[in-house]
Amino acid sequence: MARDKGRDNPGRTKRQRPEERPREVYVLTEGEVTEPEFVQYVRDHGIPAQQGRKIEIIFKNLTAPSKRRKPLPLVEEAIPYVASAERTARKAKLTEDDWNWPQVWCLFDRDQHEDIPTAFARAKRAGVKIAYSHPCFELWRLLHYQNYTSTFGGVCDSAAARLKAQPGFAQTYGPTIQSVSPETAKHVMPKQLQGRYDNARKFAQQLNAKHRGPDQNKWDTYTDVWSFIEDGLDIVGY
Repeated sequence: MARDKGRDNPGRTKRQRPEERPREVYVLTEGEVTEPEFVQYVRDHGIPAQQGRKIEIIFKNLTAPSKRRKPLPLVEEAIPYVASAERTARKAKLTEDDWNWPQVWCLFDRDQHEDIPTAFARAKRAGVKIAYSHPCFELWRLLHYQNYTSTFGGVCDSAAARLKAQPGFAQTYGPTIQSVSPETAKHVMPKQLQGRYDNARKFAQQLNAKHRGPDQNKWDTYTDVWSFIEDGLDIVGY
C-alpha cells in the first residue's frame, strides 16, 4: 500500500501562509471603560484600509487595578509583549516590513501624571507604540463634535464637561434623556462617533501641529488617537 504523504489527507491541517495571518495588535489602556469600548466600536464598525486584511485585537489589561493603569506602569507591562509577539511572528516567517507584523500599543492621558516623558522614552526604546491625549481621551471624543483650539489647562474634567454639553450628546443614551452623569458619559455610544471620524482627525492634526517640544507634559491640547486607528487597526474611517 502506498504511503499517504498528506497532500489529500482531509485530516491534515493546512499551513497558514504568512500573508494570511492577521495582524496581532496588543492594547493596554489607562481607562477601564471608555478606551476599551471605543476600540471595540472601531473594530466592529471601522472601514478597513484594505479589504481582506484581518486585525486581531488583544486587550492585555482589562482587569488591571488603577495603580497599574498609569502611563509608566502601562509601558512597563507592555514591553514584554513586544518580544513575545515578534518571536511568534518570526516563527511564522513574517518580517518587520510585512503589513501584519504585530504591534503593541498603550493608550494613556496626560491627566496629572508626571512620568509622561519617561514613559515615552522607554516605549520608544522597546518598540511600544503610544496613543496620547492631553489632557485626556475626552478631547478626542470632543473633536467628533467640534473643533476645539484652546487649552484645558491640563484639567480633564473641563474636557469631559464640554463633551457632555454638546448638542445631542445626552440623547445618544436615550431619546428622552436630557443630561448624563460623569460615570454614564464614560460609555461610548455609536451616534457619538458615526460619520464623524474625518473631522475629528483633521481637528486633532491641527492641534498637534502646534506642539514640537520634547516635553509631552506641555502638549496642551493634543491627541493622536487617530494614529492608533490608522497605523494600528488599519482603519480609515467609521
